[in-house]
Amino acid sequence: MKKTVKDIKIDSKKVIIRCDFNVPIKDGIIKDDTRIIKCLPTIKYCLEHNAKIILMSHLGRVKTDEDKTKNNLNVVATRLSELLEQQVTFINTTRGEELEQAISNMKNKDIILMQNTRYEDLDGKKESGCDMELAKYWSSLGDIFINDAFGTLHRAHASNVGISTYLPSCVGLLVEKELNALSYLFEPNRPFMIILGGAKVSDKIGLIENLLPKCDKILIGGGMAFTFLKAEGYNIGNSLLDEESLNFCKKILKKNEDKIILPVDVVCNDKYEDIEGTIKDITELNDNDMGLDIGPNTINIFKNNLSNAKTIMWNGPLGVYEFKNYVKGTNEVLTYLSEINAKTVLGGGDIVAAATSCNVTDKLYHISTGGGATLEYLEGKELPGLKNIPEK
Repeated sequence: MKKTVKDIKIDSKKVIIRCDFNVPIKDGIIKDDTRIIKCLPTIKYCLEHNAKIILMSHLGRVKTDEDKTKNNLNVVATRLSELLEQQVTFINTTRGEELEQAISNMKNKDIILMQNTRYEDLDGKKESGCDMELAKYWSSLGDIFINDAFGTLHRAHASNVGISTYLPSCVGLLVEKELNALSYLFEPNRPFMIILGGAKVSDKIGLIENLLPKCDKILIGGGMAFTFLKAEGYNIGNSLLDEESLNFCKKILKKNEDKIILPVDVVCNDKYEDIEGTIKDITELNDNDMGLDIGPNTINIFKNNLSNAKTIMWNGPLGVYEFKNYVKGTNEVLTYLSEINAKTVLGGGDIVAAATSCNVTDKLYHISTGGGATLEYLEGKELPGLKNIPEK
C-alpha cells in the first residue's frame, strides 16, 4: 500500500494537495459538489495537524481564453469555504508574485486554492504535458505533496507526477479509500458478478480481459451489448455497433459462453429520441429498430443472476440514460442491488450519476470518483499518478 498522509509528519508544514475539483458548473453554479465533498477528509486531517494548505485542481479543458472564463475555480473556493466553515483564499493565478506572496504569508491552518492548473495548457500544454520546469516551480511552493485526486491518477500531469518527482509525497485519504475498495475486486468474495454497460466494447476490452477470469458472470447491457449480439448472429437493426470489436466479442463468447449474459429483449425505437419505445424480443428486431434500453425479461434475468452475488462491480448504464424513457433498466437493477446483501462497487461517471438520481449511493459498498482511473486500475495498469508515491 502507498504511503498516506497519516504516514508523513505534516504538522506546521506547507502541504500541496492535488484535489479533483473537476465539478459540473452551469451559469456559474456548481451542479454537483460530490467531488469537493470527497476531498474534505484529507483537508480536515491537515487542518487538525496545523498545516498550511495549498490546494490545486484542474477544471475542464482549457484551449482558449473563453475556456478560462467558464473554467474558473473561484466558485469552488466559495463552496469550499461554506463546507469547511472557514475562509479559503482564492488566488487567481497559477504562478507569479501574487501566489508566492500569499503562500509566504500563510499561517497554520490557512487554506489557499490556486487557479485552474490547466490555465497552463494555453502555453504549450505545460500542465497536461507534464512540463517539468512548471512542476519544479510548483513544488518550490510547498514542503510536502499529497495526491488526493483519484480521478486523474491515470494522467501524467505537472500537478501530480511532476510535483511528486521533487517533493516528499503520499496519497490522501480519498485515494487510500479508492485503492482499498477497488483492490478488493481482485480477490472478492464469490459469487463475483460484473455488470457492464455504456457505448463501446473497445473502451472495456482491457477490463473484460483482466476481470473475466476472476468473475463468475458478466452481465452486459447498454450500447455495447449489441456488438456481442451481432457477434452471435442476431439482427441488431440500427442499434449501436462497434464493428472493430466484433472479432473480440466472437472470441470472448466462444471461450466464455457460460459466463456472459446478454439481453433477451430490448426497448427500441426507429429514432434516437426521447420518446416512448416498443419492447421487442432480441429475435424480433427489424432493420430500422434501434435498441435503447434492456427489456423487462432481461431485467428479471439480471436480477436472478445477481440474487446470490457476494461481490458486484458495475460500469456503464444499461440504456441511453440521458433519455428519461430509457432509464428503467438501469434504475431497476440499481434499486435491486441496494436491497440485496452484496458488496457493490460502482465505477464511472454515468453509472454513479444514475445511482445518485436513484438515491441509492449510501446503500452500496463503494462509489468510485474515477472514470478512466478506475478502469485502468481494474485493468491492472500502473497509474502514473502513483508512480512516485513510496510504499509504506
